[in-house]
Amino acid sequence: MPQTEALFARYGSMYRWLATAAAMVSAIAVVLSSTIVNVAVPAIMGQFGIDQTRVQWLATGFLAAMTVTMLLSAWCERTFGQRQTMMVALGVFLFGSVLGGLAPDDTVLIVSRVIQGAAAGVIQPLAMVVMFQVFPPDKRGAAMGIFGIGVVLAPALGPWVGGLLMDSFDWRFLFYLGIPFGLGGITLAHLFLPDRDPAAAKARLDWPALVWLSVALLALLETMSSGQRQGWASTPVLAGFAITVTCAAAFLFRESRIPHPLLDLRVFASPPFAAAAAVSFVLGAGLYGTTYLLPVFVQQIQNFTPTQAGLLLMPAGFVLVIVFPAAGMMSDRLSPGLLIGAGMAIFAYSSWLTAHVSADTAFWTLAWWTVIGRIGMGFVFPSLSSAALKVLPLELLSQGSGSMNFTRQLGGALGTGILGVIIERRTAFHGDALAATQTSDNSATGSYLMEAARTVQALGLGPLEQLPAAGWLLGQGVYYQAAAAAYRDGFLITTMVFAAALAPTWVLHRALSRVAGRSLTGSRSASAAEASRATKG
Repeated sequence: MPQTEALFARYGSMYRWLATAAAMVSAIAVVLSSTIVNVAVPAIMGQFGIDQTRVQWLATGFLAAMTVTMLLSAWCERTFGQRQTMMVALGVFLFGSVLGGLAPDDTVLIVSRVIQGAAAGVIQPLAMVVMFQVFPPDKRGAAMGIFGIGVVLAPALGPWVGGLLMDSFDWRFLFYLGIPFGLGGITLAHLFLPDRDPAAAKARLDWPALVWLSVALLALLETMSSGQRQGWASTPVLAGFAITVTCAAAFLFRESRIPHPLLDLRVFASPPFAAAAAVSFVLGAGLYGTTYLLPVFVQQIQNFTPTQAGLLLMPAGFVLVIVFPAAGMMSDRLSPGLLIGAGMAIFAYSSWLTAHVSADTAFWTLAWWTVIGRIGMGFVFPSLSSAALKVLPLELLSQGSGSMNFTRQLGGALGTGILGVIIERRTAFHGDALAATQTSDNSATGSYLMEAARTVQALGLGPLEQLPAAGWLLGQGVYYQAAAAAYRDGFLITTMVFAAALAPTWVLHRALSRVAGRSLTGSRSASAAEASRATKG
């Protein structure tokens, strides 16, 4: 690329590290914001008076917007160049951050998260492209290792830093945390990223497909969010599902007919790749879903502070820094299918352990269960992408890589939304079941009310106020027990989904074994032919 070569001529070999700094700072700005808001969910619910299905839009809106705009990153780079694309995307991200910090209500807050996610979908893939362009093939592994450590440490430290900001100031400061990185990224991008190559041909953007996909995701997430309130058989909910199916079908139909689609569906014609995409979808759902649920659970049920909730996730993030390089080296020696299967089984075991969580579960027990899950993910991530691409022909490698990122982000958006719905539904279910047992015939209920009445009497409440106050305390106790049971159900469902994902993992493993077998047979045939020619000679 002439523009990149000119920058190398200006800065020498140091340029690749300057470009790396621009890519890393930009990526950290958006990665930091992807999960940091999770520690603020209970506080936001309390301030704006919204329920679980409404507040989960803070996570799903970000991930859904990121899923859509991730397909735009390559077009933006070809059309505007790396410098302009990165600077504009970071500017959009900063606007979303400021808007979120100043949001007067939950609607504006959700819109700000969608804006942040839209920018993140362009920035993250572009940062990877920058790294690949400035490093030669024999040094890309080490470069990506350095880049990966920075990107992994950001979400590991982010919730803890966010918790400190919340405990010291307010949840709004969480939106401001990424601003210094965004400003730094704009400055570095302006100085060190290449402009558009004037000789490069501009690509056409498939706007209709982009609209169909956006409407399909928006309709699905909104329908899931409102289903519990309006009734799953109500007309608005059924209409929402109909819009989702129609738009998704229109998107798939168009992508199968045009020569340069946003999402190349040819890659999914390969059963092994389709199996890898299914595993990637489940992986995204598990990663983002559990990262959302756990901080909310410990604050709502165990009364953790935001700082403590952030600290809970920190050991798992640091473990990933160790596991990623080790798993990468193991994938060179062992079958990727075996590593993926082992990682999925380990994460399923972690979710099964977490399905036994209660209000009395110790901090370090929860932290250890989370560490186990991240160890499993550490085995899956390095192996899954390489394994999926091995079963594709060379001309589809770039499309396959983009499709894997797309399915993982789509899994994160839908998985987080579905888990939010499950928690609300199961909380109502367990609440009704527990409330039905709180009768005058229940001796435990009577004892609890008498004890609660004595407690509120000691606080100075009069005789007429004691019984209603005791009843309110009983209702709160029932709610907390119901909510804890609902979270356990959510983690149990995650366990079952990850266990079920072992089936497509096995399909992928068998396909990789056949590819390896053909490669070995081919190399042996070539060696035999070479030996025969040498003998004849």
